[in-house]
Amino acid sequence: MSIYISGIGVSKGITIGDAFVIAREQIEASHITLAADEINDEIKRFKVALKQANKQLRDFKTKISKTTANDILAFIDTHLLMLEDPAFDESTIANIKEFSCNAEWALQMQSERLVQAFNEMEDPYLRTRKDDVLHVVKRIQAVLTGIEESNDGHLYKGKIIVADDLTPADTIMMQHQKVAGFITEYGGPLSHTAILARNLGIPAIVGLHHARQLIHHHDKLVIDGFNGTAINSPDRKSLKYYRSVQRDETAKRNLLSTLSGKPAITLDHNPITLHGNIDRPDDIRIIKKYDDTGIGLYRTEMLFIELNQWPDQKTHFQTYKRAIKKLNGKLLTIRTMDLGADKEIQDTIDHGPMAHNPAMGLRAIRRCLKEPQDFMPQLLAILRASAFGPVRIMIPMLTNLSEVDQVLLLIEEAKLTLRKRKINFDENIPVGAMIEVPAAALSVDAFAKKLDFLSIGTNDLIQYTLAIDRIDDEVNYLFNPLHPAVLKLIQLVIDAGKKANIPVSMCGEMASDTQYTRLLLGMGLDYFSVQANALLEIKHIIVNSTLSNLKTEVQNIMNIDDENEIKERVQHLVNLL
Repeated sequence: MSIYISGIGVSKGITIGDAFVIAREQIEASHITLAADEINDEIKRFKVALKQANKQLRDFKTKISKTTANDILAFIDTHLLMLEDPAFDESTIANIKEFSCNAEWALQMQSERLVQAFNEMEDPYLRTRKDDVLHVVKRIQAVLTGIEESNDGHLYKGKIIVADDLTPADTIMMQHQKVAGFITEYGGPLSHTAILARNLGIPAIVGLHHARQLIHHHDKLVIDGFNGTAINSPDRKSLKYYRSVQRDETAKRNLLSTLSGKPAITLDHNPITLHGNIDRPDDIRIIKKYDDTGIGLYRTEMLFIELNQWPDQKTHFQTYKRAIKKLNGKLLTIRTMDLGADKEIQDTIDHGPMAHNPAMGLRAIRRCLKEPQDFMPQLLAILRASAFGPVRIMIPMLTNLSEVDQVLLLIEEAKLTLRKRKINFDENIPVGAMIEVPAAALSVDAFAKKLDFLSIGTNDLIQYTLAIDRIDDEVNYLFNPLHPAVLKLIQLVIDAGKKANIPVSMCGEMASDTQYTRLLLGMGLDYFSVQANALLEIKHIIVNSTLSNLKTEVQNIMNIDDENEIKERVQHLVNLL
């Protein structure tokens, strides 16, 4: 009998194969009270275990392919850094001394403290980094208790791995052994397993609770990474269907790959700009995997988050210069720091009392203008980097013209500083705004007169327009890009850009969603900035669309007030392909 199990699809694709269930021995830390003369020996035993765990990871790193991407190897480096962090070393030793306990128990106590600290973080990406803590602790505990890590990689070829969770080392090693897919009981879209699976192109489902109770060794499985569904013991009809979907997906990928490097031009010869979104310079490699194009959104706050502090000008400059070099003359749009709400570092957490509504508090450009001494190093670095390739500055969360004037004044001050120091930069560097606050959208004509370009940030624009927190599970069902009010605001921004003869892009998730591409084209949007894996799918829709026909269809949609009817009409546009 077929069993359908639902989880979270985190890496697209269909795969069919036999299950390989990894039932690792659970490491239980028992509490042993030590005599005073046993403490030093226990500390030595813990230090030896740390060194052995470190050696295991370093040995693994030397064995994996030299072609493995740097951003994937970074996961291994993160675990190595953790093994050398005082949070594991000194704090665990302090526990051994204070509580006269064995190393396993001392490490377990420290692990619980660290996990609690990560759980209390608002940023969802940082919150999932507790997984790294747990994996490092598990590796040290395995050494302390004498449990060997299994690396029978040859057994995994062609199999679908079913596990409670996977470490970065597990995931990379299994990919080199050509596993068919992953299912894990824990994790989410931002977990390391999810990120690695997407980067490595392996279909994967996470958060599939009790998977190891429902799936047994050698069971025939189907993974549907699009919908987050796993089928145990599929019947003939299901197998036939999913094999057909596999063939269609292969054909689709082959077709899409032929579009790489080609211009995005509609059937009636209208050119559309299609750029990518990144968080780090290394993400450019992923963009280039799909298409050799520019960057319409570089979210620089990840640099702050990874350092957990304000970067100095040198760090900013070297990071941006590295990105520019990787782009080989393609445009880089740098969004200035957008910390606040669900993205914080220690400096901003310590800034003052907790905000009652952080999404509407001191965030993004508001924080930068309040603390210009911290903002200026970023502006100076962006200007200096502009000497090495085409760069634009994009300001997030602008609400009024006063903020625009203050930003432009700070940029002029930064330019003056560099001129005095005789440091080269682009004197005519374009400066633009993220339009993501309804007040900015409603005042957009005035913004367009002062700026060189506009970019619509739909994630925040939708949540502020509809008064819902998009990361709150209780209300995110109300998050609707097709709400008439949202569409009207988007149309205002597009029209203002055309009136002022300046570019208008869209860089929010709506731009990456293929169900909205034709709607946005019909609204007049001619600049999309999207996630890497959406580049070719969006381009495919563009080159198979007739803009003149879409404008007529969309004009009728814009006169509809009923959300359900709008959805039906937009779906009709999708089905035209």
